[in-house]
Amino acid sequence: MPDERWDHEVDLLVLGSGAAGLCAATVGAHEGLSALVLEKTEWLGGTTARSAGTCWIPGHQFQDDPVADTEAAASYLDALVGARAARELRETYLSHGPTAIDYLDRIGVRFRHSATVVDYHPELPGSGVGRALEPHVFDGRRLGKRAFARIRPPIPELALFGGTLMVRRLEVDQLLTIFDGSVRGVAVALRLGLRWAIDRLRYPRGTRLVMGNALVASLYHQLLLGSGEVWFTAHTTDLVTDDAGRVLGAVVLHRGRTTRIAARRGVVLAGGGFPADPELRARHLPRPTPQFTPAAEGATGDTIALAQAVGGALGEPRDDNAWWFPSSIGRRRDGSTAVFPHIWDRAKPGVLAVNAAGRRFVDESVSYHRFTRAMYNSHQSVPTIPAWLVLDSRTLSRYGLGMIRPHAPKTVLRRHTAAGYLHTAPTVRELATMIGVDPDGLERTVAAADRHARTGVDDEFGKGRSPFGQRSGDPRHTPNANLGPVRTAPFHAIAVVPTPLATSLGLRTDPDARVLDEQGTPIPGLYACGNDADSPMASEYPGAGCQVSAGLIFGYLAARHATT
Repeated sequence: MPDERWDHEVDLLVLGSGAAGLCAATVGAHEGLSALVLEKTEWLGGTTARSAGTCWIPGHQFQDDPVADTEAAASYLDALVGARAARELRETYLSHGPTAIDYLDRIGVRFRHSATVVDYHPELPGSGVGRALEPHVFDGRRLGKRAFARIRPPIPELALFGGTLMVRRLEVDQLLTIFDGSVRGVAVALRLGLRWAIDRLRYPRGTRLVMGNALVASLYHQLLLGSGEVWFTAHTTDLVTDDAGRVLGAVVLHRGRTTRIAARRGVVLAGGGFPADPELRARHLPRPTPQFTPAAEGATGDTIALAQAVGGALGEPRDDNAWWFPSSIGRRRDGSTAVFPHIWDRAKPGVLAVNAAGRRFVDESVSYHRFTRAMYNSHQSVPTIPAWLVLDSRTLSRYGLGMIRPHAPKTVLRRHTAAGYLHTAPTVRELATMIGVDPDGLERTVAAADRHARTGVDDEFGKGRSPFGQRSGDPRHTPNANLGPVRTAPFHAIAVVPTPLATSLGLRTDPDARVLDEQGTPIPGLYACGNDADSPMASEYPGAGCQVSAGLIFGYLAARHATT
């Protein structure tokens, strides 16, 4: 007989539909549990859907020697993270990462090997290459028109045709060869364009999904096959506990009414942390407080607050409590704000990053996380927020920058200039005055950059030495793939500011993803994964996809524990 205290009953109740939440629900459903995902927005996928969807999994099946790679990765994380996060959690991450990926592969959520991706700190012992996995392309038509329409679209500026055509990074590189007369580039464009054109006859955007969209759609597809379900615009107001403190279910606002949902095997919190909440950013992140984020709007920390209300403990603050992008802030034609993450373009030859003194403060080709930390460090002595990406007209045309695509016509440049996104001047000195940077300092910096471009040696920050930076440079450019001159007028600049792509401060959990109280005791029936859980990496960023993979691994472990 149904319990009259409840309006709805399931085995596993999951709050949040990013990689962590969908993985927990999908694994639970495939293990025989009834699983319900509550998504408080109208879109599925959270920040994962906007991401590359990459997973950082040392020791995965594609590595030549998985055991040796896992051991090396343990040394790498010891050097990078040290005692700032619980060792048992990163040991769990390493030991169960390949298992979780293999499980997902068996049920149909598949990955391909990104064999050339370099760890973000290649200078540390144990760093490696090829630990990243990329989601396989997913055909959105497999979901059906209605379910496909629920997948959160990508950031428009990171796709083509207004965000309606998604492409992999490799395909972007291939498409750019069109400007060099490449037949292969044209063939790729025709193949992608024909599929997109056919899709647009029936769908609002292309159904060929890649990156985070592919991962989210694949997990969703498997969840539906396992008889799981998702409720959209469902806001959880309270967790329900018994006298012993066990979490029994939740109170949810959905479709205009309050619904009490019993969770027989547990509640999983996977709301994405708090990067989208201004008050929590001001409380927990460094100053100046970031005003923008590329994260999904639903990541406001309310699921963390639900756990705290029933005794869940927040982890210890570490460093800056977040992972970062340097982003430029623009305005789209529809009036909405664009937060553009500068992931790879900073590494291109001829791009300089300067502070208010007109001086460089970092190797521009380091990871986005390290670059933003360098902004904050420099800002302690010289205003560096915003920082300025400076380049000449030749570099802008060849590589683009931010929202400006390569070989953009002058009409596009004029539109971005009029909007205040792109700053343009006939001389370096005039550009410096325009953007509030010391003119003498910027002229000296540009002169030094020209010297570095000729010799191929950056004697200030070593740009071009790191294998990580080299991968994002231009291999055709000599003598250094990351160093180029700044000498062709007019000259340009775009401002970048720190933006948290995710927060690393979350609920304390054990290796089974159970939420812990202040005494370190698990709260029965309550799990947390993804960015709702305190990061096993502290606030360090070892390699591409470490957040997504942590969400998958601990979502998998939460579901497996709930089945026992």
